[in-house]
Order: sequence, then C-alpha cells, then structure tokens
Amino acid sequence: MTDKLRSRTITEGVQRAPNRAMLRAVGFGDADFDKPIVGVANAYSTLTPCNLGLDVLARRAEATLRSLGVMPQLFGTITVSDGISMGTEGMKYSLVSREVIADSVETVCAAQCMDGVLAVGGCDKNMPGAMIAIARLNIPAVFVYGGTIKPGHYGGRDLTVVSAFEAVGEFSAGKIDAAELLEVERHACPGAGSCGGMFTANTMSSVIEAMGMSLPYSSTMAAEDAEKAESAAQSAVALVEAIRRDLRPRQVLTRQAFENAISVTMAIGGSTNAVLHLLAIARAAGVPLVLDDFETVRGRVPVLCDLKPSGRFVATDLHRAGGIPQVMKILLTHGVLHGDALSITGRTIAEVLKDVPDSPRRDQEVIRPWERPLYAQGHLAILRGNLAPEGGVAKISGVKALKMTGPARVFDSEEACLEAILKGRVQRGDVIVIRYEGPKGGPGMREMLSPTSALIGAGLGDAVGLITDGRFSGGTYGLVVGHVSPEAAVGGPIALVREGDRVTIDAERRRLDVDLSEAELARRRASWKPHAPAYTSGVLAKYAKLVSSSSLGAVTDG
Repeated sequence: MTDKLRSRTITEGVQRAPNRAMLRAVGFGDADFDKPIVGVANAYSTLTPCNLGLDVLARRAEATLRSLGVMPQLFGTITVSDGISMGTEGMKYSLVSREVIADSVETVCAAQCMDGVLAVGGCDKNMPGAMIAIARLNIPAVFVYGGTIKPGHYGGRDLTVVSAFEAVGEFSAGKIDAAELLEVERHACPGAGSCGGMFTANTMSSVIEAMGMSLPYSSTMAAEDAEKAESAAQSAVALVEAIRRDLRPRQVLTRQAFENAISVTMAIGGSTNAVLHLLAIARAAGVPLVLDDFETVRGRVPVLCDLKPSGRFVATDLHRAGGIPQVMKILLTHGVLHGDALSITGRTIAEVLKDVPDSPRRDQEVIRPWERPLYAQGHLAILRGNLAPEGGVAKISGVKALKMTGPARVFDSEEACLEAILKGRVQRGDVIVIRYEGPKGGPGMREMLSPTSALIGAGLGDAVGLITDGRFSGGTYGLVVGHVSPEAAVGGPIALVREGDRVTIDAERRRLDVDLSEAELARRRASWKPHAPAYTSGVLAKYAKLVSSSSLGAVTDG
C-alpha cells in the first residue's frame, strides 16, 4: 500500500491508540488501519421520491468499496423536498439546504480526515451541495445521482410533478373539473426518482456528468432500473482508482469543465437554477465564472433536446436516445465542447466519448441533429437594464414573443401574487413583479413555480410577463426573468417599482427596464426603507446575514 493510499487519520504509534480503539468498535480490524478511509455521503430519506432509493445505491457503493480494499464510512446528510414545500413558507429552506448539505459533507470528511468521498444525492440541492463540498475538500471524489422518476400516465399523456401544478391553474380557470385534477395528482408521480422533466435535478445531474465528476450515462438513468445500482458500484471503482492516482476534483473542475457544463445546459434546455449553482460550485473550486460567461456560451450553442417543461419528452426518453454522452459528442464534433478536459475516470472527455456517434440516431426525436436544432441559440439569456444592473436570468425556450411591455402588477410575496392569479385579477399584457423573495429578502430565494404554473394553467403563459428577485423551478417556462439583482431587500431597483409602471422584458436585446428616468428612480430610492427581517433567529436569520447576491451564486462562505 503506497503512502498516498495510507489513511491520514490512522497512523502507527502509541498516540493513535484511542483512535484505533474507536474505529475497532465500528468494524475495523488489524489489517484495516493501513487502508484508505472513504466517506459515503448518503442523502437517503423518505421525505421525497427523489431520495427514496438512495440507500440502496449507497449500500451498493459501500460494499464495492470494501471489496476493493478501502474502508467505507457511511454517513447521512439532509434533504428537503422542493416539490412538497413549493408555494409554502417551507420553500424558503430549499436553497438554504444547499449550504447545509455542503457544510455537512465538508465537516464530516474534514473532521474524520477522509481520503476520498462518494456522494449520493437525488433532490435538487443534493447535487450542488455535494459538489460545493467536493470542490472545497479537494480529496478524490465522485458523485452518484439517485436517478430520475419514470413518467406518470393519464389520459394518453406523460405526466410530471409540474403537470399537477399546472392542473391547479386549469381548475381555477374552469378548464378541468375537480375529478380530473384529482386524477392528475394521483398519476403524476408513480414511484422513486427525481422529477422527470429537464427540471433542476436532471439538469444538475447532467451538468455534473458534463463536468466529468460522475460516470457517463449515469445522469439520465431511471431510479428504479437495475443499471442505476450497477452504476453506483462502478462509481465506487472509479473513486478507488482516483485515490490510487491521487486524482483530485480541482484537476477536473477547471474553467474548461465549467464551460462544458454551460454548453450542455444550453443544449438540453436546462433549468435557470444551473446558473446559480454553477456560479457557487465554481467559487468553491476557485474558478473565475461570471454571469456573462453564460451569455457568451449561449451565443454559440443551440438547444438540441426537446424536453419538458416546454418540450415533449422526459429524462428517461433522453436516456434511451443516447443520454448526455450523445449530446456531448454532438457538441464536441462541432467545436463547442472542450475534449481535452479531464474526467474523474482519468480519461479526457474526448476519450470518454470516443465510441459515441457524431450524430443522434434517426429513429428518435428527443435529440436533434446540429443542423436542425430546436432553437439556434441557447435558452438561458442574461438580461440587464435599469431594473437589473447586476443581471437577471430569463429562460426563453417555448416563448412565442421575446419582448413584452406592460403595466407592472407588484406583489411583495409569492402568496399575494398566486392569490391574484387564481382570482382572475391578472390580465393579458400585465408584467408581474414579485419581490422581497431574493436570497436575503425571502430569505431563501423561493421558486415561483406556483404562480407560473397557475399562469400556464389559466392560458396566460404567453400573455403575461413575470420578473422576480426569487428563483424559478426547473419546471417553469414562459416569458419570465428571475434572479433579478440587486434584490429588493438591499434596495435594488426592483424595490422601487410601483403598480402601473411600464416594464419592458426584451430577451432579444437582453434588457430589463422600467420606464422611469434616473432622477425618478433616485427620488424613489431616497424614500425607500428596508423591510424588517422576516426572521431574527435560527437558520434563516443566519442565512440572511451571510448570503451573497444571486449574481454571485447566493453563496454563504464569502
């Protein structure tokens, strides 16, 4: 056993006898003290279908690690369910959980001086949380995705959890009755796995695969299929080899890797949350990354995948069509992917993709060929203007009109906006402004899936604009702009908008403006007063004090 493989915690000598005594109690024998100690960070819970199957994967990886001559140490980390907490006060804890996950994984691995870590996660924040910790720790690591849920079926169509949110809007608009709403609810989520469209969980799993920190094809596997458990075992094999070679995450998480991740996000039509999370992971990895980098990549990468929420297919369809490797090979062939970037397997991305066809199969419609994209440019646009000096993020796939000017309908919370939509008080041509929902103002930067789904369900998705300093679910689509910064809670211009002001969303020119002079904005700013903190103790109060702007990734560690 080489020195690199020798545990940094357990060394020979009398001074380590207490440590050895403690480890004997958890299963170490005499021969085990010279083996590497590997953490298995397990986000298993029965809180959400996303994480329901993770324990099986963690145990499979643990058994494989042990068989390969290392000592796995299984420990838990938290999750909260975005889908269950959506539209409630509980959703304020969602983005906070990313930081708790990152801090907990870092804390355990650093405190126990782990030689490597295999992280298993499912729900949205499990993945960026684990990746932030992996980047901070910089010990050999691999991520294992819990897998996607299979689509539900009702009335001859595939369903996802977003179908249930949109059905609420349809019911409120009188388009469906209570019986149909109940049937959609009953059939939308048929089993274990993360939300099935190209929402945030599947976007982030794809991003991690694109960066080379998880195994090829693993990001689109169904949670309940046998190949998912086999992939967990193979991930353990890859981790042991990375430990042997001392291959560390920051050798993989380079500027090239992040550009590859952005390219894949654009090609698959991924969630706006990828912007926030990639900025945060890059910061942890020490890689310079800014909002404008997303705009640069957007200009050269088309949308190739026809996936929900705005498209037709779900992640399991993408998997059958060739998965993320097929998407990456198309991008590599056309010069918009860095093939010399390294993966955690020790191979370059080009080597990983060597046997993948240059073009997608003709017998499927999920992945378009380069010559016939869904959209000629990426779908995540960075908007700036007098309402968003630091930027905002618009998801413009599936949007019929890329420009809208209308009177502002101003709401200081998600709940107030949703009530107005469901009661028919929002009209065609309005531009909704939801503020004080940012990282500090919420606190926690809730996702506005309930209002946006209600608009879609009411038939107003193409007729109403919406801007917010909060976030959007990966299931959101329409002419909507999130992450508007500076946020209202710190006196950003969005705090100065009044009912009836003319607001323009112009995705073509990448502008977000209110029709007010600088003098009028200055006058309003002089009389603006911050809201009192919504929380004065506990984790939300702590988060509000520490969190940065969404334009920096809403990080809490400086």
